[in-house]
Amino acid sequence: MKKVILAICALGLVAACEGGYYFPETPGDYSKEMADDGGMPSPNGGGESQGMPGVVTAGEWNDLDNWAFWGRLMNTKGDEQTEGYAQTCTYWGFWNNRRVAVKVNAAANKAVAGVKVELKDGDKVIWTAITDNMGRADCWIGLHDPDYQSGTLSIALNGKAMEGSPAVTSWNDESVAMNEYTFSADDPDAKADVLFIVDSTGSMSDEIDFLKEDLMDILKRASKADLPISIRTGALFYRDTGLDEEYLTRKSAFTKDFNTTINFIKQQNAAGGGDFPEAVHTALEKSLQSFDWNKKARARIAFILLDAPPHQDHQGVLESIHKSIDTYAEMGIKLIPVASSGIDKETEFILRMMAIATEGTYVFITNDSGVGESHIEATVGEYQVEKLNDLLVRLIKKYLE
Repeated sequence: MKKVILAICALGLVAACEGGYYFPETPGDYSKEMADDGGMPSPNGGGESQGMPGVVTAGEWNDLDNWAFWGRLMNTKGDEQTEGYAQTCTYWGFWNNRRVAVKVNAAANKAVAGVKVELKDGDKVIWTAITDNMGRADCWIGLHDPDYQSGTLSIALNGKAMEGSPAVTSWNDESVAMNEYTFSADDPDAKADVLFIVDSTGSMSDEIDFLKEDLMDILKRASKADLPISIRTGALFYRDTGLDEEYLTRKSAFTKDFNTTINFIKQQNAAGGGDFPEAVHTALEKSLQSFDWNKKARARIAFILLDAPPHQDHQGVLESIHKSIDTYAEMGIKLIPVASSGIDKETEFILRMMAIATEGTYVFITNDSGVGESHIEATVGEYQVEKLNDLLVRLIKKYLE
């Protein structure tokens, strides 16, 4: 299905420096000669992984920050391909055309994190979100029901009603109507939970080896760091349903002991699968049911690394996906997909929709490194090609500082 070499970063979390966190540069630059001269192992894998960080290239696109672009995609009426963009809403059951964007500041114009934001229609709560470290939260009207008719809308922060009715942003708007509120609340705990959700079916066999090596390097560096924020890490590997699988999901619970996560990752490999879709819905369910997310933490982030979509045509799958994504938003967990070479357009758009609904962002591996089979070009605007490890470091720093 794919033969990309997925090198997830050496995060290199180290001691805080004045003005924020310091993330050292990862040594080693990619060169085409390195790949051609045997610097990388066969994409078919086998034996010990000899991967290194800083090889695979990727891009990032945040649809929440580029709303006019997203709206134009959804409203496009052109050739057969572009007309299909909006149809993915019907296919996956995500209609994000009614957005209520919220920004919460303290009196000193300081962003307030950890505030529970409720969007109400009359007395009924129709969406719940948690402000992040930038004081941002987005709420949605009829995210899974395009025929939902709203009445009188209002916003409540930590249960306290705010005055007035919030402005709603649609796909037709060139700018986002930001609903800003001044509100005081206690700072969240200086803690963070970071979960890695990984497709471990056979098509990921080439990536698993590199992923294992790089994740272990991340954790080893983090374990030696003197951080101003306490981080727990966990991992969840998943395969597929209805097949002769060794397992459906395997997990390593959240822990401050990085060696526990490291030892778990060492034991994992890729096998099974057999068809294109995988048990994405089960992975999302287990990521919520089987992990004790810290609701008082400053940040909660889940990276999901995958090369295939959910089983859209299986009974109950879409309902499960919808419920999990709604719960992610309610708990303030940012879902950040990392899309690999098996991704098609329908999968790209469900990943982007899930990121939008959870205040996350979309990461996609590119062809620029010259590694692996061809990756589809993401339907996005202008973006910067980065080393995947540098990109993920940047995102983690962004959401923790």
